[in-house]
Amino acid sequence: MISVALRRPSPTRAPPGLVRMRTIATGMLIAMAAAFLVARALDDVHPAWGFVRAFAEAAMVGGLADWFAVTALFRHPLGLPIPHTAIIPRNKNRIGDQLATFLRDYFLIPSVVARRMRRMDVASAAGRWLASPSAGGQRVTRGASRLAVEALQALDQERLGGMVRGAMVQQVRRIELSPLLGRALEAAMAENRHQPILDGIVRWAGRVLEANQQVVRNMVHERAGAILRWTGLDETIATKIIDGLDKMLADMAEQPDHPLRAKAEEGLATLARDLQHKPQMQERVEALKLALLENPAMQSWINGLWEQARQAMLRTARDPERLLAGGVGDMLRQLGETLENDARLRNTLNRYVRRVAVGTAADYGDVIVGLVSETVRGWDADTITQRLEHSVGKDLQFIRINGTLVGGAVGLVIHSVDVLI
Repeated sequence: MISVALRRPSPTRAPPGLVRMRTIATGMLIAMAAAFLVARALDDVHPAWGFVRAFAEAAMVGGLADWFAVTALFRHPLGLPIPHTAIIPRNKNRIGDQLATFLRDYFLIPSVVARRMRRMDVASAAGRWLASPSAGGQRVTRGASRLAVEALQALDQERLGGMVRGAMVQQVRRIELSPLLGRALEAAMAENRHQPILDGIVRWAGRVLEANQQVVRNMVHERAGAILRWTGLDETIATKIIDGLDKMLADMAEQPDHPLRAKAEEGLATLARDLQHKPQMQERVEALKLALLENPAMQSWINGLWEQARQAMLRTARDPERLLAGGVGDMLRQLGETLENDARLRNTLNRYVRRVAVGTAADYGDVIVGLVSETVRGWDADTITQRLEHSVGKDLQFIRINGTLVGGAVGLVIHSVDVLI
């Protein structure tokens, strides 16, 4: 089961359209109340005021009823805990479960997915785009780029980085490193590719000897007798030792058949065999591998690898044209042309896509459904209620306006009939 880091929705301001429609609906209700009071006061002055009063009175009733109905969807009207109000926040979990059930029963059925996928030619669409990414306009490329960037940035980097590091460490733990190193060393020696390594070791030893001549002289001086130090022979001996070691290293560097190089190659061959077949050596290598993996510096390096890879993916996603202009782009265009011209390959790819889609619906449908239900349950009730109200609230305010007007019209008709009778 794949775990996905999801962001909890955050409260947002009401959109200007919703605020405007809410102001109009409330203003109409206040206007009807004012008209009702005026008409009631002037009812005896002229019969026409009776029609105004009837219209305003019925409009107030209709507007108040629809205000109550609209408000009851999202919260308790006037903050009063009236039964069957605040319907959405009170039933948030049930709504999530019903939505998940709806997805499972009508969308994630393998037969439905298969029927839908049978009508889609994914391979042809992919081939056309790969062969000529700019043919569909820059909007597709920019949209895909923006989507990739947003997806990478939306992920919980600390959590995802930990997952990547854990996966890398587990993979390295499973590798039997000692036999692998032994075979690599044996193959290198068989093809004589180890000679540059020996040359490098010899040159390194020469540099170490040159940088530490005084250390050798001090060692000889400390171990020499008093007579040797008094006569100065200790310095002569130290010089001879340094010159001898320096000449030996120079001969090893210049003579491929030098006896000490042969001894070194013999030692490398023994090491290659021990790495592959000697349990004690394998245990030491395994212990060294585990110690390295537990080292904080190594963990920091692995974290750095993930961050470098993430930044590289972000750079590529932000500039897809640069990727498509290089060798990778040429390879993708060639693949697109092949898909366009090879019907058998297109059919094979489409069948594979259908099998993957159907298999995903069959194997992970319940997981997706559970994810939807758990995600909705995890959302903050006030925030999701506010989001829904902002999405459909503008249309709901039209219900209030229509309720006010329709109520007034009904009241006007009833008053007219009453007057005629």
